[in-house]
Amino acid sequence: MKSWFAALGIPLIASTLAIIIGAVIVGMIGYNPATVYGSLFVGAFGNHVNISNTLAEAIPLLLIALGISLAFKAGFFNIGAQGQYWIGAIAATVLGTHLTSLPGWLHILVCLAGAMIAGGLWGGIIPGLAKTFRGVNEVVTTMMMGYIGTLLARFMIEDGPLRAEGTIPQSRVVDESVMLHTLVPKTQLTSGLFIVIAAVVLVWIIMKYTSFGYQIRAVGLNNHASRYAGINVALFTILSLALSGAFAGLAGGIQILAIDHRLSYSFSLQYGFTAIVVALLAGGNPLGCVASALFFSALHTGSQYIQMDSGVPSSLADVLTGMIIFFVAAERIFNLVMDGVRRYRKRHSTFASVVNGGDKVERFT
Repeated sequence: MKSWFAALGIPLIASTLAIIIGAVIVGMIGYNPATVYGSLFVGAFGNHVNISNTLAEAIPLLLIALGISLAFKAGFFNIGAQGQYWIGAIAATVLGTHLTSLPGWLHILVCLAGAMIAGGLWGGIIPGLAKTFRGVNEVVTTMMMGYIGTLLARFMIEDGPLRAEGTIPQSRVVDESVMLHTLVPKTQLTSGLFIVIAAVVLVWIIMKYTSFGYQIRAVGLNNHASRYAGINVALFTILSLALSGAFAGLAGGIQILAIDHRLSYSFSLQYGFTAIVVALLAGGNPLGCVASALFFSALHTGSQYIQMDSGVPSSLADVLTGMIIFFVAAERIFNLVMDGVRRYRKRHSTFASVVNGGDKVERFT
């Protein structure tokens, strides 16, 4: 029961508090909170088109968050998912504009596999090896590699081999055979939805029912004990970061094949950074990532509607996101403080029992 509360209760409390404070802020600037939140809900779930676009927005967020959650479980913090997302998009673009002689279904698989491999190598090789053999903090290396990946993608479409003819920096459009099928007409929801559902189920099964998932969790809980138990900690360090990057790369690949169809400046919507918040709110739980990704996707799609409907700036969604991060972090800080208090009380009670025991010995003698 406590584990369920920790997994679901705290994120719900954090989200609720953020929404309440957001309502206060909206009221203070002269708008009706009920009207604003009603518009937000309608913009995200008001009809089948809005629901479809919210689901489409959640696909890259959920895939990247799954990868970040895997790294969390292994005790690592992948903060460079944005760059891995771009690297996956580069790979999908290159493969999608070439190999056109392949059958459509095989071409799609090659593009997505290439995106996963590229993202996995980008996230796992240098950060994983640096962490394993030199003890370099993965936050630093993944962040640095993330910036390099983003800037590399921009170079590729500005002055590099991917630039198409014309004045606008962008790549050529991928072959029509690799474009994912649209599920709902006039929306951005594509068959990528089935891929992300399969990914969630796969990650949940791996982490809960396989020895591989058990070893990842063991490394995350205590790498010294894991090494003593015979687990190859170095290998699982590299693998966890590589898998995290692979899911980010897959998200980039799906985004290219499903929606953008080419690499350009407008390609990225900072999914990599938002997905960190999604994974934090879900507590690293794959199933929790589903609800968290839908929540943040609804904030984004709904915020575009509230600006048109009620005049409230769409940046209100960013305010809510920031407050959710604050409350989730505050909960973790509170736990750290309480752990420190409990340790202090334990040491104090142990010292008192030793002193009282010594007094009893003196009186007895």
